[in-house]
Amino acid sequence: MTLTASLPIEGEGWGEGLINMALKAGIVGLPNVGKSTLFNCLSSAKAQAANFPFCTIDAQLGQVSVPDERLTKLAELVHPGRIVPAVCDIVDIAGLVKGASKGEGLGNQFLGNIRECDAIIHVLRCFDNGNIVHVDGSVDPVRDKEIIDTELQLKDLETVEARIKKTEKLANVGHDKDAKVEYNVLLKYKEALLGGKSARTVELDNDEEIAASKNMFLLTTKPVLYVCNVDDKSAKDGNEYVEKVREAIKGEDAELIVISAQTEADIAELESYEEKQMFLEDMGLEESGCNRLIKAIYSLLNLQTFITAGEMEVKAWTFRKGWKAPQCAGVIHTDFEKGFIRAEVIKYDDYIKYGSEAAVREAGKLGVEGKEYVVQDGDIMHFRFNV
Repeated sequence: MTLTASLPIEGEGWGEGLINMALKAGIVGLPNVGKSTLFNCLSSAKAQAANFPFCTIDAQLGQVSVPDERLTKLAELVHPGRIVPAVCDIVDIAGLVKGASKGEGLGNQFLGNIRECDAIIHVLRCFDNGNIVHVDGSVDPVRDKEIIDTELQLKDLETVEARIKKTEKLANVGHDKDAKVEYNVLLKYKEALLGGKSARTVELDNDEEIAASKNMFLLTTKPVLYVCNVDDKSAKDGNEYVEKVREAIKGEDAELIVISAQTEADIAELESYEEKQMFLEDMGLEESGCNRLIKAIYSLLNLQTFITAGEMEVKAWTFRKGWKAPQCAGVIHTDFEKGFIRAEVIKYDDYIKYGSEAAVREAGKLGVEGKEYVVQDGDIMHFRFNV
């Protein structure tokens, strides 16, 4: 039987066929830098926010919708029953202190929670406020960054050295090809870590080394987004603290974003969209920091969106950048990937320009793509498959 699937087909066995794209980003930082305030703005899950260290004892998971104006514009044309945005998972992780790599504070729990995440959102305090205690007595975001970097690097160094002991004999005596590749990668990581650099700064020479690195599950290979938490006056242009952080992360292959967590908390309290927009305009901002942050996290996880549009719903589906059409079909249901025949693709701009699927077809702008088609962000997809 051949089916056209622009929407999920619900029925017996639907749940078992779904592919899980639940990738998580963990919010980390020293105590009292604004992690939980930021998490509360991002997520409907309310972590306790208080002026003392370790108020977040357990890692709390929240799921946030990814802002996507394209869904709203498509819905104006399609008039669906509902709009379903893409989502990503955010974890609020307990604050870290010096010595975490040796179990100080909540170190073991903290490091274990990071290991389970796919990316790190590193919050740095970039504001002065005498009423909010800093765990180290003064505001210095570069020092704070280095504290957490050092603890993660020390833990990775411990991991790398243990693996070197196991791999060295296989690589040098057993002449195991895979072990030799892994051993060479481990030596590169050890050199970087001993030099106070994160593993993600290491340049790997080929696909074999890249594949070997993925099996090591190091903390400092995870992609990082630094969030500079500033006061409301600095929300638009940043401040001196932000510039120091920007200078400190040069060459680190990491992103930086400026947000006032308290301002975002104030925005979240407003009821109407119009009130929120007026607030942003008064602040000189075009978009809320939370929206920018969520989009940045989505990108940090190397995620993109394809869209299905019909009378039932306009829905965003999450896929990894670079995936081909059959893999994306499998995001909706594994049967779609197994029995993939072809994909019918409409570019978002064409859909908006012509106003309907029928008009796009008539204009000859509907693409018919095979198994090798690399899906692009914003593609509106129909999958044909055999079951």
